[in-house]
Amino acid sequence: MNIDINKLNRIVGEKNVSTDLADLYVYSSDASVHHAMPAVIIRPETTDEVQRIMRYANREKIPITPRGAGSGTSGHAVPIDGGIVLDLKRMNKILKISPEDMLVKVQPGVVDDDLNRSLQPYGLFYPPAPASSRIATIGGEIAANASGVRSVKYGATRDYVLGMKVVLANGDLINLGSNTRVHSSGYQLERLIVGSEGTLGVIVEATMRIQPVPKYRCLAVAKFDKLEDAGNAISDIISSGTNPSMLELMDSIGIVAVNNAMNLGLPEVGAIILFEADGNVKEAVDYEIKKMKSICEKHKGFGIEMSYDSTERQKLFGGRKKLFASLSKYKQGIVCTDLADDMGVPNSKIAEATKKIHEIAKKNNVIMAVYGHCGSGVIHTKIMLDSAKKSQWDDAEHVIEELYDYVHSIGGVTSAEHGIGLSKAPAWKKARPDLIPVMRAIKKALDPNNILNPHKLMDAPDDWIRATKLRYRVEL
Repeated sequence: MNIDINKLNRIVGEKNVSTDLADLYVYSSDASVHHAMPAVIIRPETTDEVQRIMRYANREKIPITPRGAGSGTSGHAVPIDGGIVLDLKRMNKILKISPEDMLVKVQPGVVDDDLNRSLQPYGLFYPPAPASSRIATIGGEIAANASGVRSVKYGATRDYVLGMKVVLANGDLINLGSNTRVHSSGYQLERLIVGSEGTLGVIVEATMRIQPVPKYRCLAVAKFDKLEDAGNAISDIISSGTNPSMLELMDSIGIVAVNNAMNLGLPEVGAIILFEADGNVKEAVDYEIKKMKSICEKHKGFGIEMSYDSTERQKLFGGRKKLFASLSKYKQGIVCTDLADDMGVPNSKIAEATKKIHEIAKKNNVIMAVYGHCGSGVIHTKIMLDSAKKSQWDDAEHVIEELYDYVHSIGGVTSAEHGIGLSKAPAWKKARPDLIPVMRAIKKALDPNNILNPHKLMDAPDDWIRATKLRYRVEL
């Protein structure tokens, strides 16, 4: 494919265009297992520049992969067809904070934690923050419909999108949504862009709801000898009418990994639940915490610690916060991979699912950690394996197929918060064949030349493991 670098230089300036081999390698992967080299990286700063880039790429039929921080775990930002990687991190301005309207207007490259720091003086916060909030950008979170530890109470990104500006494949700029909490004025196309993974347009501005920071927060930790007991406690808490602001699970594998990596000295029990309540009336928070504590004790939870103090809360939460980064320290000679990693299951099936995941892993000779925002039904299941052995990747393929077949059989979903991308596409397409022609029709209408993040979601290759080069030294 012929790309006119001089033309791109004239649009964004020579220093914001790179064909340097080292840069191309860095941008060839995200936080997934996949790797594919782009031809060029472009870093626009304005909406006009994005429009001009899109018009050029559309005319020449050059693939474009939009990219935020590259923290996605499913291969969304991997340029499987080469072409242009559109790095949006320079578009990082907070355009407006409006406390009276309870909204913010931001460019897509604004980092989640930076936004929340800017909101602190107003006593406000942006709740969906994923675990990668220190680097994740708002544009990327919208593209994946990301969520985080407080999704059980506050919801996912889609619940905060009021409107956005989007550049289409042909370079047209469209304004979607509104500045109001509700609207009934035509198709709510802003909802269509949420979770579209860069396949329908490039987000250049977003209008997002914000929330008041609650006056009180209390975090508690309960220990369990059996993972199933912890799962049953979570299901019971959710169905009891309590309103936790956090309800997290760590299994024994995660606990050992965190201790190995951070020397936290956590008790190496079957599972740990972290539960939190927040609000503006302390008595109401006390009531919620005591009710959840009682439910945990009913399911054989013990050694329950709790605190309102922010320093103590950070200490209690420290292991969960760093769990993903710690998993490769679980055992010598294994690495943690993002493969089948964020399925969603019905509340009533949490205990059954956690047990089943360990059974499937053992049967197929891999190690799987079970953790996540289980109060929202989100179960993270990182697969740990010896990445140099082809047999281990074969085992992983069997795990993924068996695990997703099970999740779908109990009414669960392929991805709860990380999106489909490349890694999860085969399982998702197998589960929802009815969606594929509808989504392809929408894609065709908005991107007839198929330049926006091609071969992702419904068009991703069915052989996930060989779709791109892996970021590991192994012959497949």
